[in-house]
Parts: sequence; structure tokens; C-alpha cells
Amino acid sequence: MAAGIAGVAQENNNHSEGGNYTFALTSLTSLFFMWGFITCLNDILIPHLKGIFDLSYSQAMLVQFCFFGAYFIVSLPAGTLIKRIGYQKGIVLGLIIAAAGCMTFYPAASMQSYPVFLFALFILASGITILQVSANPYVSILGKPETASSRLSLTQAFNSLGTTIAPFFGALLILNEATEVMTAAQEAESVQMPYLFLAGMLLVLAAIFAYLKLPTIKEHTPEVADITGSAWQYNHLVLGAIGIFVYVGAEVAIGSLLVNLFAEPSIAAMEESVAAKYIAYYWGGAMVGRFIGAAVMQKISAGKVLAFNAAAAIVLLLITILSSGAIVMWAVLAIGLFNSIMFPTIFTLAINGLKQHTSQGSGILCLAIVGGAIIPYIQGLLADSIGLQLSFALPILCYLFIMHYGLKGCKFKQK
Repeated sequence: MAAGIAGVAQENNNHSEGGNYTFALTSLTSLFFMWGFITCLNDILIPHLKGIFDLSYSQAMLVQFCFFGAYFIVSLPAGTLIKRIGYQKGIVLGLIIAAAGCMTFYPAASMQSYPVFLFALFILASGITILQVSANPYVSILGKPETASSRLSLTQAFNSLGTTIAPFFGALLILNEATEVMTAAQEAESVQMPYLFLAGMLLVLAAIFAYLKLPTIKEHTPEVADITGSAWQYNHLVLGAIGIFVYVGAEVAIGSLLVNLFAEPSIAAMEESVAAKYIAYYWGGAMVGRFIGAAVMQKISAGKVLAFNAAAAIVLLLITILSSGAIVMWAVLAIGLFNSIMFPTIFTLAINGLKQHTSQGSGILCLAIVGGAIIPYIQGLLADSIGLQLSFALPILCYLFIMHYGLKGCKFKQK
């Protein structure tokens, strides 16, 4: 994969003023891996903290609420900050703040305080948000505009690699450490060393990026006087923002409840430490599906592929709700494969034709990631009231909208 990035970067080395894009892009892949890894660890934390603090499903889902809520709160201020300090300093700052969030897990565990855990997650997610706001556009402008999608796809693959590996890490170092003979205090403390290790890794990366000589790129943006109207006047963008909202919400909600679902006696009756390892199939399927989807969309329109994948996810969710045993487990894990192309496809379709409003449109779509905070919480409320298995009816509604967007809503139409 690094060789692929090097190939894309090599063709861009002459595009701008002598920057070593190969080295820069290869370095940036580590960031995509780390934030994918850390984000996926939430799926391990939710059942772990639920057991320690005897939480309801909705209370446990506050983990995702605080984490993805940071995207909504921090994204715009982070964008303003990055314009002032630059991409490289933004990356270093994001890594330091994320490390501070990881270190806050230590006192949270010592105090056995769920609110402090949530505060730590918000700090951690704020750092990750700054990283995303810095790294994503930086990758896209390190070379020719025509190959921006290739560069982002290659670096995003490392994000998926992080989400695939994280469940094994969490199962081994967090859930395996928690046993029935442990006190609640000991179970809480089982997260201290893993997150201190992550803090150390983030600080090492911050030091490396502080000393790296990365190319300085000046963005060429149109004069304010040249911009008339607003991105909000494009129907396909507004519907695309809703699509991002429900997609991220559905993906996160499903992933967050997998361990609890597999522990159900009627499904697989698994120990949490065993069930956690199966989450890797959910996120790993998304990684594999990106490569398959990229090839398929060379021949079939992106909207049709999006609609097909959404329909497949709906069928798998119906099986999840109406069946029992191992078939439920494998059906819900297979949803990851069909989730794969949804975010980049919705994003690309939504900003199509925006021209000078593309930057504003991208910002609107990034804010819509807050769906990862709200929809999982709503599903948690449903799980508390109607049962865990039936609560998976909520993601069906999300995928129905995505299917509609792929077939009709994505068509370019200015208000």
C-alpha cells in the first residue's frame, strides 16, 4: 500500500515547488491508521464500561455521543485555526490533544467516574477532529487535483486497517484483563495501560511531525467577490448531508452494539473478549469492500452502486432482526462489506457540480458526521425499551434514505 502511495506521489513530484510528496504522503498514512484504530476502540469500551458502571444501553451510547459530538463542536473552530497555523502545526497540535485525552483515562479509571471517562473521550475526539481537518485537505492538495481521489483512497485504506486491528488489541488488553473475580475498580483500571500506551505513541508521532520537513502548500481559493450564492441552494448537497448523517450514525450504532448482540444467549452466547474479536470482520469487510467498490464503479454509476449496497444492508438487517443463532452474527457482520463505499460515494455525489461552493459544501458534510453521536444514542434508547435485536430496525430507516439518495436524491438539481 505504501508503494501505491509512493507511485501516486511520484507522479506529482513535479507539480509543485520541489516538495518531497512521496515522503510526506507516506508519513501521513500513520495518522489515518491511528485515528481509525482509536475510533474503533470505542466499540470495545462501550460493553466494558456498560458492565463496570451497570449502564443502560442509552447511557453506554454516550461514549459515541461525546466522541462524535466533538466533530460537530470542534470542526469549524479547527478549520479557522488551521488557516492560521498551517497543516503541519495543526497535525502536531491534534496529536498532542489526542494524547492528552488518552492520558485522562488514567484518572478517570482511578476515580471510577463515568463522566470523567466521557470527558476524556471528548478531549481525545477533539484531537482526532483537528487531525482530520488538517490531514484530509493536506493529502488532497499534495499533488495534482486529478489524482486527489486516488491519494485519499490510498490513505483511507490505512484508516480501515486501523479499525480492523483495533478489536484484537482491545479484546486482548482490555476485555481479557477483565474477569468475573475482579472488582469494579480493577476492571476500570484495565483501560489505563492500553490508553497510556496510545498516548505515548501519539506523542512520538507529534514529535516526529514537529521535526519533519513537509512541503508548505498555499491553497488557491477564489476571491470572495467572485463567490455568489451558497452551497445550501443545491438539493443534492442538502440530501447528501442527511445521507452522511444517517450513514455514519447507522455504521457506528451497529458496530457499537455488536459485542452485546453476540453475547445474547439466542445469538451466540459469547464472552465479551471473544465477541470483540469478531468486530474486526465488520470493519475489515469495509476495507475489502472499498477496493471491490472502486473497481465496480469504473463500470457502473456510483448512485446505482450506492443504492444496491444500501438495499443489501437492509436485507441483512432484516435477517438480523428476524432470525437467531449464528446466521444473525454473520448477517450483521456482512453489513460492513456493504458500508464500505457509502461515505466516499455520498460525499463525492454531494459535492458534484458545486464549483466555487465546494469548500462550503465539504464543511457542511463534515458537520453531518455528528450522526455518529445522535443515532447510536437513539438506538440505545430503543434497545432499552423494545430489546436489543429489535433496535436494529433504526438502521434500516437510515439505509432506506441512502438507497433513495443513490437512485434519485443525488441527481444534480439547484434550488
